[in-house]
Amino acid sequence: MFAVTPRLLLRPGWPEDRDSLFAAINDETVIRNLASAPWPYRREDAAHFLAMSRSAIHPNFLIFSRNGRTPVLLGGIGLDDRDEGHPELGYWIARDHWGCGYATEAGRAVLGIAGALGHREISAEHFSDNPASGQVLRKLGFRPTGRCTPRYSKGRGLKDDTVRFSLSLSEDEAADEVMRDIAA
Repeated sequence: MFAVTPRLLLRPGWPEDRDSLFAAINDETVIRNLASAPWPYRREDAAHFLAMSRSAIHPNFLIFSRNGRTPVLLGGIGLDDRDEGHPELGYWIARDHWGCGYATEAGRAVLGIAGALGHREISAEHFSDNPASGQVLRKLGFRPTGRCTPRYSKGRGLKDDTVRFSLSLSEDEAADEVMRDIAA
């Protein structure tokens, strides 16, 4: 599964992406905002991530620039299966590309895909000391649930508080989002 937006290409990661993935994510400032990536991050971690099997209804993508030049790996985004019974949106952007709107643009594409796959409720969370991620979630239409819960971060090596969000997708909204992405 692939997605194309005005500035981005979202596609599954391939083994050949190992070095690019390692270069983009190997930054403690990025890793500490993720739950499942370890610090220090090694090339073997990138290879392991790229080799993981993925569920068709919980796709994961690498985010590449689409600017007419050689594509640059900007980050990653996807849906994970959470034990609440609905998927969780997760994403990261390499620090050199923060503040450019890439997470929001990629998030819109993934939410369109989520709706097309039949998902109607999406959750997300961010560590409480990462309010920029909360701004992205709000731009995507997520609403805070009012719950803060501790979550273990491999990068931090400890549990830390997260702020929980949720988003309800209607069938019409999901279809409209997919059509907007296709037209762009």
